[in-house]
Amino acid sequence: MAYATDIRTADHGLTDRVSAFFKAFGEARAKRKAYRTTLNELRALDGRDLADLGISRAEIPFLAREAAYGTKG
Repeated sequence: MAYATDIRTADHGLTDRVSAFFKAFGEARAKRKAYRTTLNELRALDGRDLADLGISRAEIPFLAREAAYGTKG
């Protein structure tokens, strides 16, 4: 005979919501820092280094966004 158990938790209280907010805020800060770091490092390269990597200056913001947030565009 099979049994199914449905365990539900109570609505999240204020403490859980505040904790989730700060966790999301910290993750957003870490992603933003990764974006800025990547952007600054790529901008610091000269034209020859960028050409060796196959990157144009116009692509730098897009590549930094992809590296930090995992999305294109």
